[in-house]
Amino acid sequence: MTARYLAACFLAGAACAGAAPTFSKDVAPILFNRCVECHRAGEAAPMAFTSYAEVRPWAKAIKQAVLTRKMPPWLADPHYGTFRNDRRMPEDAIQTIAAWVDAGAAEGNPKEMPALPHFETGWRIGKPDAVFDIGTDFDVPAEGVVAYKYFTVPTNFTEDRWVEAAEVRPGNRAAVHHVLTFIKEPNEKNERPTDVGGILVGFAPGENPLELLPGTAVLVKAGSSIVFQVHYTPNGRSAKDRSYIGLRFAKEAPKLRALRGMAVNPMFRIPPNDSNYEVKSNFTAPQEIALDSLTPHMHLRGKDFQYTVVYPDGRREVLLSVPKYDFNWQLRYHLQAPLTLPKGTRIECVAHYDNSPNNQFNPDPSKEVRWGEQTWEEMMIGFFTYTVPLEQPTGRSVGY
Repeated sequence: MTARYLAACFLAGAACAGAAPTFSKDVAPILFNRCVECHRAGEAAPMAFTSYAEVRPWAKAIKQAVLTRKMPPWLADPHYGTFRNDRRMPEDAIQTIAAWVDAGAAEGNPKEMPALPHFETGWRIGKPDAVFDIGTDFDVPAEGVVAYKYFTVPTNFTEDRWVEAAEVRPGNRAAVHHVLTFIKEPNEKNERPTDVGGILVGFAPGENPLELLPGTAVLVKAGSSIVFQVHYTPNGRSAKDRSYIGLRFAKEAPKLRALRGMAVNPMFRIPPNDSNYEVKSNFTAPQEIALDSLTPHMHLRGKDFQYTVVYPDGRREVLLSVPKYDFNWQLRYHLQAPLTLPKGTRIECVAHYDNSPNNQFNPDPSKEVRWGEQTWEEMMIGFFTYTVPLEQPTGRSVGY
């Protein structure tokens, strides 16, 4: 019996006189609760963890990933803020997995396996009420740079619809870096919407679908279209893509309207070889709002990101700190409960960039870096989701 197993027993409050943990009884419940949302057929993870046969070859890798907290992915500093979608695995669960691997990763009694959570095949939001794709099979070249592509798809809604959940699915994961969808209202002239308040939901590595709290929904007006902004990344093989979005409608009229906002700064110039370049942005609430989620966004030189709210009385509160930003995980952080921000409250974002040779992901430390859409360029956006009562105007949604 290993010291690690004894430690796991102690942390889990288990009786340590008997057998080591087994997959069926002890490990499967952890993986089903924390991992199979992504680690199942048809999802982004490269392997499934829905059975002992699938998990056993990865046992040592799983142990290493959870011990180092590489998995489940969660980048927020635990000293700031609390989040209802916190993905961190409890210490007792980590030690149970480690003890199981150290003891030989036995299956145990299959009859003790918990039931696999129910998932709608191909969806994380459950069965959608409506599905729209980009309207064509887009040819992605094998090489070169593909500028962002925009596809406008009419909803043909004859009445206003309230959306409580939405999910973008890439048609070809290998060729699609990210997708952002906008609601284009009937009177909108711009073919490429610029109002971030019209953002519906996106797809990017690590990003979850949009699933709003009860009584909250996004308005899609009658006659609106959905605009897909798709970033394709050629990978050496030509491919076709037909990405799509699923919408789930609210069953009754909501009390709160959900909107997107952002604090953005596109005016930076990161000097060559600078290892800690700072960029700031801010947004001022034009009315009382309830802040619900935060999503920091940078590219390959992104180093850290922090959100702070400054109330009208001068009081400051750090809501989210991401000390080690990772471009591969575009995570949305949902506050434990919506935070009321009085009119005039300022959301301040501070980000740092590593454009030095010490950054292993840096495309070229000798180059000055400016704002741009491609991954070798940079962005600085503090996205957030907020709500307002239905009878209130929505105000501006972009800050600098």
